[in-house]
Amino acid sequence: MASSPSSSSSSSSSSILSLFTLLSLLTLSSPASTTQTTITLSLLSPPTKPPPTTNPWQRLNHLTSSSIARAHHLKHPHKKNSSLTEIPLSPHSYGGYSLSLGFGTPPQTLSLLLDTGSSLVWVPCTTHYMCDKCNFSGTNPTNTSTFIPKQSSSAKILGCKNPKCEWVAGPAVRAQCSTKICPPYGVVYGSGSTSGILLSETLDLPEGKSVEDFVLGCSIVSTSQPSGIAGFGRGPESLPAQMGLEKFSYCLVSHRFDDEPVSSDLILVGGSLTGKNKTKEGLSLNNSSVRTSLRNETKSVLNYTPLFKNKLGTNSAYEEYYYVHLRKITVGGKKVAIPYNLLVPGSDGNGGTIVDSGTTFTFMERKAYEAVAREFEMQMAQYSRDADVENQSGFGPCYNISGGKQVIFPEFIFHFKGGAKMALPLADYFSLIGGPTVVCMTIVTGIDGVTGGPSIILGNYQQQDFYLEYDLEKERLGFRKQICK
Repeated sequence: MASSPSSSSSSSSSSILSLFTLLSLLTLSSPASTTQTTITLSLLSPPTKPPPTTNPWQRLNHLTSSSIARAHHLKHPHKKNSSLTEIPLSPHSYGGYSLSLGFGTPPQTLSLLLDTGSSLVWVPCTTHYMCDKCNFSGTNPTNTSTFIPKQSSSAKILGCKNPKCEWVAGPAVRAQCSTKICPPYGVVYGSGSTSGILLSETLDLPEGKSVEDFVLGCSIVSTSQPSGIAGFGRGPESLPAQMGLEKFSYCLVSHRFDDEPVSSDLILVGGSLTGKNKTKEGLSLNNSSVRTSLRNETKSVLNYTPLFKNKLGTNSAYEEYYYVHLRKITVGGKKVAIPYNLLVPGSDGNGGTIVDSGTTFTFMERKAYEAVAREFEMQMAQYSRDADVENQSGFGPCYNISGGKQVIFPEFIFHFKGGAKMALPLADYFSLIGGPTVVCMTIVTGIDGVTGGPSIILGNYQQQDFYLEYDLEKERLGFRKQICK
């Protein structure tokens, strides 16, 4: 699973530099023209069913620990040009959503994870691609599909003097160019990392549409990254920024933790494209026969809340996140006592809430998490806690609901600026864990004393069965409940 990247240039990346010779014969691409259109892509909920020999408790711990690890990195991202020596690694499995994109001429199609918490778009690249600790369930690292630049007539290495090199390497790179090429990048994620070189390529889209001179990360070495990443963050190197999108939207199908190939649509509106046909098109980019069309439902009422960029403090990486103004949380109609400094970023940039498709389970800093958990405990005091399941799964609180009586769960609502309310479906915040009689709150927290960065990270598990619209032109997030299937 991806996380918000912090990119770094490193002259010591010899395994990357050795590939410059292999890529030196790449040709230039032609200038792009512009127009506006709407593109529909399919989002695939990745296979997450563990093999028969896998311990289910181990799998849940992988999912909770990876959500916590990603949250820790989103809260403390490395700045651009920082070292790659501090790379948090943890056992990891898919907990996100993938889409297929084509790059090059002729196009080579690869699967990438949708990540609104990072910006760089990168793919496993060249026949020399290596990935350590990438033996995830449902994947075979020896059969990883890779992009081959030598097979694309439009691929070229991004030059050091190219202004786009600054997007990843930082504003000082042009004054410090020691070679003609943009320095190798390094991206650190909560559960791993990737490194490689930047290419200028063609992004291929349906019906002959394309985006030329697209900055693409050609990753040579990765750790704990089973797939490439489609960065949908707010950085200039992100897919929405490079396409000039006015908005994008998605409706995430429910996590089933099995191999059912269900999917829903990612919709891209506006953008700079080339091609003859400019009409609305849909495209199924996986083998699923089940797709959800959202284009006919965009007239339904959405709840809107403003998006804002966090420009406070000294960590510029926070500017790439989608911050929302969370005013309060209520459980069973009662306001949860969450400290104000966790809801709103302070002068140091710490605090606040972001929306992140790359985090599986919603993360809350301990004081916020404990306040929410305590309120559930008070309102569900008639049910007994199951400490064994809590210890094995990494979730909590967990309740034993056996006994045949009707179980009543308090309603859980996020209240945002502007009056928008996100009332979570029950399955988004309480799930059956380890059997039919134990339910657990599917929100996670971190280590005591570890603070800083966003205090609440709204993960994709809590985004299930919501239609979300990122209106980039009007700087707002729209959402409504919707069964995604």
